[in-house]
Amino acid sequence: ERARKRRLRLQRRKQEAKEAKEQEAARAAEREAKIDQWRAKCIQEVEEKNRERELKAAADSVLSEVRKKQADTKRMVDILRALEKLRKLRKEAAARKGVCPPPSADEAFENQVESLQTLLKKRTELYEAEERALRVMLEGEQEEERKREMEKKQKKEREKLLQQKLEIDSKLFGNPDEFPLAHLLQPFREYYLQAEHSVAALIQIRHEWDQYLVPADHPEGSCIPPGWVLPSLPTNDTWATAVR
Repeated sequence: ERARKRRLRLQRRKQEAKEAKEQEAARAAEREAKIDQWRAKCIQEVEEKNRERELKAAADSVLSEVRKKQADTKRMVDILRALEKLRKLRKEAAARKGVCPPPSADEAFENQVESLQTLLKKRTELYEAEERALRVMLEGEQEEERKREMEKKQKKEREKLLQQKLEIDSKLFGNPDEFPLAHLLQPFREYYLQAEHSVAALIQIRHEWDQYLVPADHPEGSCIPPGWVLPSLPTNDTWATAVR
């Protein structure tokens, strides 16, 4: 009998050691999975930022090139106007000396100037269209960046609120890791959270609360608190022992 009990005890210890090892392996795998997920998320964020930076740099480079072309076109327009003014002055000076160019020369000059003006106008319109398209693209990228920042901020706020809720629930109902569903406190937890799962229970609880609704300045009562009323911290060791 002693040998049989010893074998059972050894088998039980062996089984417990095996289960502990499996649990540790499972926890290690879970930790590794979380680390891999976090690493992949970080890599993805870095790649997205690099792509955005490269796209913005490319767009800025193209926009700078377009502005340079616009400046060159404007300079050409100014040169053309200066040539027209210079020819007019020289023509007036020659007329005072009694020298007049033939009409065909004036017509050829005007045709050439009109052709250049048409070409420069088309280039100006083309460069303006390119600039507008690039500005729209840059504004779209900036809007997407603002939207992503807003989503990140909202996600952090949600995580913060969730963490606060978990802390409050832990103070009110205990740590869920220490108190599983089959624990003695579970019926109380279900009772206090029944309104989240039953409309009838929500109506009944609200009806009971509404019977005690009073203004904030009422001398014989106070208004319903907006959230959970958290318990005070223990004031002595005996109370702290009972709470634990």
